[in-house]
Amino acid sequence: MSSVSQLWKIAVDAPIKFILTYSNKDLEQKPEMGQWVQVPLGQRKVPGLCLGPAEESQQKETFVVKSIHSIDSEYPPWSDQFLGWLEWLSNYYIHPPGLVAALALPPLRKNPKSKTRKSAVVPELEQENSLQLNDEQRVVVEKISKVSGFSTHLIFGVTGSGKTEIYLQLLEKILAEGKTGLVLVPEIALTPQLIQRFARRFGDQIAVLHSQLTERERTNQWWGIVEGRKKILIGARSALFCPIPNLGLIVVDEEHEPSYKQDEKLKYHGRDAAIMLGKFMDCPVLLGSATPSLESWKNALEGKYHLHQLKNRVADRSLPQFTVIDFKQKNSSQNDSQATKKTTAPTLPFWMSLELYEALGQQLEKGDQSALFLNRRGLAQMVVCPACGHTRECPNCDISLTLHANTHLICHYCDYHENFKTLCPDCKEGELKPLGIGTELVESDLQKLFPSARIARADRDEIQNRQELEALISQMEKGEIDFLIGTQMIAKGLDFPKLKLVAFVLADVGFNFPDFRATERSFQLLTQMSGRSGRHILAGETPGQVLVQTYNREHESLVRAQKTDYVGFAEQELLHRKALNYPPYGRLICFRVQSAKLGEAQESIKQLAQRAQALKAKYSAYENLEILGPAEAPLSRIRGQFRFHLLLKGAQARILNQFSRQVLSDEKWFSSSVKVLVDIDPIHLL
Repeated sequence: MSSVSQLWKIAVDAPIKFILTYSNKDLEQKPEMGQWVQVPLGQRKVPGLCLGPAEESQQKETFVVKSIHSIDSEYPPWSDQFLGWLEWLSNYYIHPPGLVAALALPPLRKNPKSKTRKSAVVPELEQENSLQLNDEQRVVVEKISKVSGFSTHLIFGVTGSGKTEIYLQLLEKILAEGKTGLVLVPEIALTPQLIQRFARRFGDQIAVLHSQLTERERTNQWWGIVEGRKKILIGARSALFCPIPNLGLIVVDEEHEPSYKQDEKLKYHGRDAAIMLGKFMDCPVLLGSATPSLESWKNALEGKYHLHQLKNRVADRSLPQFTVIDFKQKNSSQNDSQATKKTTAPTLPFWMSLELYEALGQQLEKGDQSALFLNRRGLAQMVVCPACGHTRECPNCDISLTLHANTHLICHYCDYHENFKTLCPDCKEGELKPLGIGTELVESDLQKLFPSARIARADRDEIQNRQELEALISQMEKGEIDFLIGTQMIAKGLDFPKLKLVAFVLADVGFNFPDFRATERSFQLLTQMSGRSGRHILAGETPGQVLVQTYNREHESLVRAQKTDYVGFAEQELLHRKALNYPPYGRLICFRVQSAKLGEAQESIKQLAQRAQALKAKYSAYENLEILGPAEAPLSRIRGQFRFHLLLKGAQARILNQFSRQVLSDEKWFSSSVKVLVDIDPIHLL
């Protein structure tokens, strides 16, 4: 037995807000800081992470300190820096420390019996050498290489400017120094092509982590990097939690993407968490984007981040030509055009302009590819009875059901399904009619207009796993698809040499969301999707095309995207944000109260707001905080839960965080059927 009993701070894997104290009196050997242990909690034993020795309590006679049951020798002790980062996450995002720590474990136990074999996760490809950098790229690599230790670099480059090659060459330098690298991408849609690019450069030194892998694949990839067999980890935001040894560089590609924000449980932001990880590990962090988030842009302007600009596409490739088609003028201009050109165009669907029809036909004739973007799935957004106005709504959520395949209605939030019956269930006389547009309708109409075209659709209905996505990408790369129709899935990071036309079926879809970031997101989406067009067209050749159909051609995001004017857009949008003290000037925290009982949810959010107002009135440190609400959430009911919001706004994150902890310090007055969720730096306010 251990000769000296000592107290230890343990973060237990349970929804407990505090770090608990245990002794090592029943252990043969003393635990190490960063080791996983088994500890008693109530009547059961749970895993816990050892955060170091605890101070002797002055009132230790008032409670019994339980002993650590055993040490889990499977996992190597984690570094002090990694532990510090986990504690920061728990404190900043107000989430139980043990639940944060548990995210850093692989999903399964190690399997020593499994034979080492080539993983299907990273393809075997012929190795290639580094590419020749152009002047802009070389300057960026040289400047970043000169800065030692922790620093944050924003690489702001137009789409197709060669940001990935910069990442690759900086990672080569890191590996030559005997260090490891971490590359984050926003989501699974970016990984197949990116992994191939990295595998061609680094071969079997690559490990990959994302949600589409099996639990055994994720476990094997985790151990590959932790045990040092792999040197570069590529993954979605959760890859941050892998305790990578000797970390020398972190890359956050497409740093502006909202999908870096986790919406459930630990509501962390992958970009911000990556920057803090770099700070704890004392290594540089690269943020790359053609459309940086306004938070990152402001930090770069103020000198908190190093700003590096790439103003041109690589190899002098041309940016696409941008054409805006005003749908308000569509009918009259279409009639005039048909009369003038004596075109043989058939009767076009309501969502298609004559210009788009002709452009698609031209690309098809030349053997080039076109992509049509619409951020709406299904056949129609709703069905309505013209006789009485009845619409079919989800019984669990406060939204209309979407029509699919003309046979069934689906809720895109809770997956509720029902068969589509044309007779109105309300008035029993009228017939339900589809209203709106979705990717399924676009596909159906295109098949009728261009019967010889090879058409594919990429949305969550059609592409449901990694294999299906990889097959689609392969078909596009081989030129086996003429028209690709898709949602956001096709807007990010994909590179198809034969894609010469990108069309926005209805750009207005994202313009009017009840969210202060709606204009920023619209600009980013317009710019990013446009950047898929003509990426391999050289200067002097006919550039790629971008066609944007809209009812609001004067919208700020569209006007600036048409000119590829991010700087002007950011300048204008920052003025609006500053006037209202919204991020990146002010900080936000959102409390969401939800319950299956409307009355309970209303009463609880009211009490929460009263408590917040009372605390603000009591302490002078909080006098400059704004309390907005309480109010019904824009999506007021999801999955049977009634939802209400309370928003806090302030200048200092530390003060807001402290205030939130006090507001939440006593939740006993809530009913057990009421959930109170806190979202630090919220991205989505729906």
